[in-house]
Amino acid sequence: MTGHAAPWAVRVASAPVSFGVYRADGAPLGPDEMLTTMREAGYHGTDSGPIGYLGTAPALPERLAAHGLGLSGGWVDLRYDDPDGFREDLAALDAALDVFTAVGDAEAGAADPRFAPRPTLACPDRPERFARPGMPADLRLSLSDDDWQACAGRIGEAAARCRDRGLEPVFHHHLGTDVETPEEIERLLGSTDVSLCLDTGHLWLAGGNPVAVIRDWSSRIRQVHVKDASRDVLARIRGVGGDLWDLVVAGGFPPLGQGDLDLPAVLAELRRSGYEGWIVIEQDVPVFRASDTEALARAVADQRANRTAFGEALRAAGLA
Repeated sequence: MTGHAAPWAVRVASAPVSFGVYRADGAPLGPDEMLTTMREAGYHGTDSGPIGYLGTAPALPERLAAHGLGLSGGWVDLRYDDPDGFREDLAALDAALDVFTAVGDAEAGAADPRFAPRPTLACPDRPERFARPGMPADLRLSLSDDDWQACAGRIGEAAARCRDRGLEPVFHHHLGTDVETPEEIERLLGSTDVSLCLDTGHLWLAGGNPVAVIRDWSSRIRQVHVKDASRDVLARIRGVGGDLWDLVVAGGFPPLGQGDLDLPAVLAELRRSGYEGWIVIEQDVPVFRASDTEALARAVADQRANRTAFGEALRAAGLA
């Protein structure tokens, strides 16, 4: 790697969401077809997508091994603002941890914690905020201090549950949820010890600057989702009263290089900050049916192009 004493210890993963997979059932393509596409495009691993889509133990580690791919982690949202709902949701967290620990035990990640699967904790959508993606939080939409402290306590409980299973979780900020804006992310970091999954696209559309926050929050970032985004599309969708799903359909998260993200600058700052681990290339795309061959072909082509664009950005940053 140019300008550095040692190669950069990162691996690049893709994600089922980039292929329109949002549910374990009714996915537009089968897991083996998707994993074959990822491997052929040069990805080193994948996010789990909906738990169960890729399979569960012991079939999942065998499937990943057959494709030569690792597991970067996967999304689990819990109702931190609802004590009873949170208790119910812990069963889903435990099921996800069963998957991640089974894969971790079978992979090199068991010996190298930088590449162990990361449970990706998150808030569920809040309808009022989903309807106003990227809007600055106001008092009507933000949690009160008391409510936030209760949520922070439950986030800590969920994180401890992950650590009890030998896994270090990360928390994913996201448009349309109670942890969306840079100020809300800072409140999360200040009131919990949970590590952060930095999503460049969601941060950008929430008013943040990915390069600046990597510099400011580098000690807490334990996973990165690289995603492009367009503030022009966001402004157009907000102007007509569209919600977060309308933003996705309108192309608010385009392929790498077609939005606002300065990816070489992001990668250079990650390298300077000392980040090591998974980088997950994501692109939130609309849901489509398996019969929509045009949409499927476009998703496959975009994810191949995203991997190529990532390599080009590494070279532009002097990292390859």
